[in-house]
Amino acid sequence: MAKKGGHHGGAWKVAYADFVTAMMALFMVLWISAQDQKILIATSQYFQNPFRAPVDATSGVMPFNSQNSRTNGEGSGEAQQDRNKQIEMTFLNSVAADFYRLLHIEENLSEKTIDIQVTSDGLRVTLFDRASKPLFVDNTAEFTEWGTFVMQNLSWTIDRHKFRVTIDGHTRTSLELDRENYSAWELSTDRANAARRSLVHYAVSPGLIERVTGYADTVPLAGEAADSESNQRITLSLALSKRERDKPKISIEEAARAAQPKLPGV
Repeated sequence: MAKKGGHHGGAWKVAYADFVTAMMALFMVLWISAQDQKILIATSQYFQNPFRAPVDATSGVMPFNSQNSRTNGEGSGEAQQDRNKQIEMTFLNSVAADFYRLLHIEENLSEKTIDIQVTSDGLRVTLFDRASKPLFVDNTAEFTEWGTFVMQNLSWTIDRHKFRVTIDGHTRTSLELDRENYSAWELSTDRANAARRSLVHYAVSPGLIERVTGYADTVPLAGEAADSESNQRITLSLALSKRERDKPKISIEEAARAAQPKLPGV
């Protein structure tokens, strides 16, 4: 005769374990989504290649033991600087890619309207004034509709990451300017200043603008003829501010508190 009230099995334990695992995964997603862009990039790099990812000792969920790291030779200042530099370079490449996407242009076009290069301390953004897609109206310092669109998006990018900015204006040789006593020097300087005014108008703090210079036709691009339209350009050097470089990582407790009211994508 079968006994009543026997063993009911362990299925509930499996279901409970799945529930706990799902809750832990949710917490991780919430925590990661609350971090700044540098930590997001480092986390992404880790999951792509966990053995070489440039994650520093303060960006993980659980901090590394700094004493053990020093003992194993992994916490040396030089190694830490290399990791930080890798994270910074990845971050800057991500900013450049995002800017291209904002403008709906491809990075590898044969005739570039915009060129972005990652430098040792930030980005160098070159805006070309081409006949096929002019940045300025004729030989003036007035932005076209395309030029205005570019400056709007550039200003938001600069403001978001607090880049320090220098602006250089350049022209090609053999320009035919209608105004008397108005040369390539005035035009290149006026265009650089127009870029400065546009950035400040849309988003950028005036204090982030460090220098505005007009070079006329004295600095042609390497490999380009002096009268090439590629020399009609504005170059903006964007340097990461010390505050952004040294921004402290938040603690685990702060991360948990910051993550609680947020959902991914909100």
